[in-house]
Amino acid sequence: MKVIGLTGPSGSGKGTAGLLLKKHGIPTIDTDRLYRKILIPPSPCLDEIRANFGDSVIRPDGTLDRKALAAIVFSDKAKLSLLNSVTHKYILARVKKRIAYRARRGAGAVIVDAPALFESGFDAKCDFTITITAGRESRIRRIMQRDGLDRAAAERRIDGQPPEDFYTSRSDYTIRNDGSSEELAAALLEIMRREGILT
Repeated sequence: MKVIGLTGPSGSGKGTAGLLLKKHGIPTIDTDRLYRKILIPPSPCLDEIRANFGDSVIRPDGTLDRKALAAIVFSDKAKLSLLNSVTHKYILARVKKRIAYRARRGAGAVIVDAPALFESGFDAKCDFTITITAGRESRIRRIMQRDGLDRAAAERRIDGQPPEDFYTSRSDYTIRNDGSSEELAAALLEIMRREGILT
């Protein structure tokens, strides 16, 4: 079974790319969804986040205040690295279980949609990697629409992440996603055919 790493900066459209590939029968493991699941209390990961970032990131009901945490980590790269060091081990353990499950079910390939694919080192476990990129204005617009943020908050999120060349220089394939979803799908399917995953 081939393991395909799918990554890119926030607002690039990698979630859309994962959904498009899923429609073509390639199972997708969304690490953002796994992250949300590992934070459901009681959670050892949530306990570590509280220990490192304080009670201000925890709501009165014991759940994570994602906006409060985002405000901290997307304005300080060292704190974003700290958050990643806490969460990656929990996410990767779940990813490995999901891959093993898909292998037992006879899947020919699986997509691991991971914003922090390279930072976590999981790219070493992938047969190949795809980075989805987009222009800054496209990304800002998408982040504002998707997350309900104002422009300044969307810009801080972008500025708190690695630059585009961090992703593209480490990836086997790069797709620029400033066009339509049909153009994105065509580029993805071409890669899948080239790699022998789809015919």
